[in-house]
Amino acid sequence: MEVSSAAFKDKGEIPVQYVMLGAGGQNLSVPLTWKNVPPGTKSFALSMVDIHPIAQNWVHWLAINIPLQVTSLEEGASRSRMPAGSKELVSSFGEIGYGGPQPPKGTGNHPYVVTVYALSVERLGLGANASLSQFKKALEGKVTGSASITGMYGR
Repeated sequence: MEVSSAAFKDKGEIPVQYVMLGAGGQNLSVPLTWKNVPPGTKSFALSMVDIHPIAQNWVHWLAINIPLQVTSLEEGASRSRMPAGSKELVSSFGEIGYGGPQPPKGTGNHPYVVTVYALSVERLGLGANASLSQFKKALEGKVTGSASITGMYGR
């Protein structure tokens, strides 16, 4: 499985329009495309997590129940143009949907790891307030494949 973004290359800088308003951006969710989906896949889930030590796995985006026929999310899809049947969860910012990068000033470049998970089930029964650990636990034994892309951002 492979995931890519029209906005940035793996390990490349995330453009400013995808960062939080407080960091000078427009908080548009990043565009994503994935391919080479494993057999037996019935749906997708995604996560975007800042793994910088200061961020302590800050969740920027969690989405579940993305239908099998969907293989991309357009720029700015979060909260307005997500595929029918999909569900966005609460980020570490306390709001449902995408929350772009907004690293503390002076902490260097932060790595934002976006992972798309191919799942063997059509739906995950998670509440909107599920934590990252609850999200990961719900995926256990259901992942047929996954792929990640990392975007960098610092200020």
